[in-house]
Amino acid sequence: MIKIQNQSEYEIAYRKSVENPEAFWAEVADSFVWYQKWDKVVEWNFLSPEIKWFCGGKTNITENCIDRHLKVRGNKIALIWEPNDPKERYIRLTYRELAERVNQFANVLKNNGVKKGDRVSIYMPMIPELAISVLACARIGAIHSVVFAGFSSASLADRINDSECSVVLTSDGLNRGEKQIPVKRVVDEALESCPSVQKVIVVDRLGWAIHMEEGRDVYLHDELKNAEKYCAPEPMDSEDPLFILYTSGSTGKPKGVVHTCGGYMVYAEYSFRNVFQYEESDIHWCTADIGWVTGHTYIVYGPLLAGATSVMFEGVPTFPDPGRFWQVCDKWGVTHFYTAPTAIRSLMQAGEDHVLAYSLDSLKVLGSVGEPINEEAWHWYHTHVGKGRCPLVDTWWQTETGGIMISTLAGVTPMKPAHATFPLPGIQPVLLDSDGNELAGNNVEGYLCIKYPWPSIIRTTWGDHERCRINYFATYKGYYFTGDGAKRDENGMYRIIGRVDDVINVSGHRFGTAEIESAINQNSNVVESAVVGFPHDIKGQGIFAYVICKEAPENAEYTRAEIVETVVAQIGRIAKPDVILFVSGLPKTRSGKIMRRILRKIAEGEYENTGDTSTLLDPLVVEEIIGQAKQVRNT
Repeated sequence: MIKIQNQSEYEIAYRKSVENPEAFWAEVADSFVWYQKWDKVVEWNFLSPEIKWFCGGKTNITENCIDRHLKVRGNKIALIWEPNDPKERYIRLTYRELAERVNQFANVLKNNGVKKGDRVSIYMPMIPELAISVLACARIGAIHSVVFAGFSSASLADRINDSECSVVLTSDGLNRGEKQIPVKRVVDEALESCPSVQKVIVVDRLGWAIHMEEGRDVYLHDELKNAEKYCAPEPMDSEDPLFILYTSGSTGKPKGVVHTCGGYMVYAEYSFRNVFQYEESDIHWCTADIGWVTGHTYIVYGPLLAGATSVMFEGVPTFPDPGRFWQVCDKWGVTHFYTAPTAIRSLMQAGEDHVLAYSLDSLKVLGSVGEPINEEAWHWYHTHVGKGRCPLVDTWWQTETGGIMISTLAGVTPMKPAHATFPLPGIQPVLLDSDGNELAGNNVEGYLCIKYPWPSIIRTTWGDHERCRINYFATYKGYYFTGDGAKRDENGMYRIIGRVDDVINVSGHRFGTAEIESAINQNSNVVESAVVGFPHDIKGQGIFAYVICKEAPENAEYTRAEIVETVVAQIGRIAKPDVILFVSGLPKTRSGKIMRRILRKIAEGEYENTGDTSTLLDPLVVEEIIGQAKQVRNT
């Protein structure tokens, strides 16, 4: 176990990790339980790509999350579940109780035909069974694929079919703020086009009467009656897949990012312990949903691997009022609070009274995740939530990286508003120019790439390794390309500028423009559409859609509502366009490529800064779009 505790130790560890990466990572990995030690620390090339960590090693991540803690921490609280409604009873599970629940759920899966290597889709709200089911899959070597329970039935079906899941784990419904949402109904709709699914296991969350298909659907509480309380952990090769997590790309089809058992395990614990400077008595609360990678790594795996207490929250930050986050922090004595800039900005708008009503004395570390945090939000968070005394870690990482890559180490390395700051030891970032040349020194800006693998790097995209190569390793030969632009300041600190590809980051969640355009184009009156991101006060980026119709809409608002309805049905409410502008044409090159750069400038209101339009097929279309955009902004 390596825990860096001061600036000098950081510099020594970083230098060692660059000079001898294999020795560095071997030392980190040595503190875990391995059934069989590795033969070689790493084998890699970024051209194929082919990356293997701890080659020949065998382990099980749940042995390291649960079993190894039982002697010393058996009675320590592992998981605190805080319900959506503060009047409802919370749940606390010790490591011993969590072990029993995971073992039983693992046996339920086995009893329903799940084997090592099978894919299991989990479409569930933020209830304890979600975390338990993730661990139960890992226990028996099944590959879990968690889908955020806000995606549409079509999006869920795409993900189930891509990985040919045999079992779906879900619930009857969910609570989200004032709403109750019929989760099982979404699953039923999805499964109309999912031939691989043999079983559906349902958690009775709301006590609703729901459709249960005979021979396929079973209730978890019924299955648990016949499940033994111990299930031996399946020995897993370090490079066996642990989970698939789907993320949007620049094409319409979501891509299944694959993480493996050994490397992901090592990096999740290492990054959690060092970024947050975790200590034995701390209470860690990551407010993300387990449907996203942040929840995988910093609600479930990272904290449990470190033997920590992790808070899991069912609700939303503004229900029953905008003081809910701070009420939970005081209630449980939260020491480490990790949330998204989107949440911070929405709570800023609600006013400071909701923060001042709570003491927040227990807080030691604040964290930001999902997108770069703007300076105003950084200062508000640091001043009003952290009372100016808590280090704020602004973490940069991705679904594909598995864990935090660039961040302040809380109270150890310097912080700077709106800057991710320095890479963790073991991470070797570079900035490249458009020709792929490394930009040396400081005060430079370029494309953010990584030149050496780390244990939790993406291994492949499920069922399509070529897509993995093209997306991440083909743009700049010999580098992992993050898709982000970044600046390195005079002190070598990194500031992430944002995406440079056709991906929009909405509230920290990435959506491919093609995915949204595909949904919009399903409207019978739509000929073509183009979608870009634009700055949004709350969400970071909003979605701006330019739409060409066969016939000019008689009722523009009605057509907009129709388009929104289609997007919500195809993808989910989170991908709903903020602005829909009806246009007669789009700025295209003579080869037919849409000039999104121009559309972004118009969406941002930079009408005088669209650049050279003389090479366009029809330069006049830009003036027309600008005129319409101005009208929309003025109404």
